[in-house]
Amino acid sequence: MTDTSAPAFPSSSVTHDIPGMTLRDWFAGQVLNGVISSIKDHDVWIEEHAAYLAKASYQIADAMLAERSKR
Repeated sequence: MTDTSAPAFPSSSVTHDIPGMTLRDWFAGQVLNGVISSIKDHDVWIEEHAAYLAKASYQIADAMLAERSKR
């Protein structure tokens, strides 16, 4: 698998480097956003299943990184 700590939005200037969030975090956030937007009555569902959603989002992000590393 590729380095999961690679930055998603790195930035650099003469005075400092800003590493940004990891690509893994970015992928997981995108997954989570898509899932949450598709759930009806999501406030109650999310409250009851937040830990599952977080774990599943990172599992999908890891699969995306693994597939990406095959290139």
